[in-house]
Amino acid sequence: MKKYKTLKEFYPYYLSEHEHKTTKLFHFVGTSFSIVFFVLFVVELNPIYILYALLSGYGFAWVSHFFVEHNKPATFTYPLLSLMSDYIMFWEILRGKHKIF
Repeated sequence: MKKYKTLKEFYPYYLSEHEHKTTKLFHFVGTSFSIVFFVLFVVELNPIYILYALLSGYGFAWVSHFFVEHNKPATFTYPLLSLMSDYIMFWEILRGKHKIF
């Protein structure tokens, strides 16, 4: 596996690991929930919401990788680059760059 050092060089690889619309949909749903839980954490200062944010974000993503893409989540090798890429893809989906339906 190639060693990625920058987000710019990593992001195309990240997208290649998310080719199916279903995978992107699962990531979008999980990221949406994680954002909601993070906002709830900020508003209520209840740390359980951080756990919910992590479980929803990673849970949906990992299910899609194991059962749809049949590949290993990039977060296992590149946790920070993968997290940043997930939010980039989320916003690109919102802007219509990637189709999930």
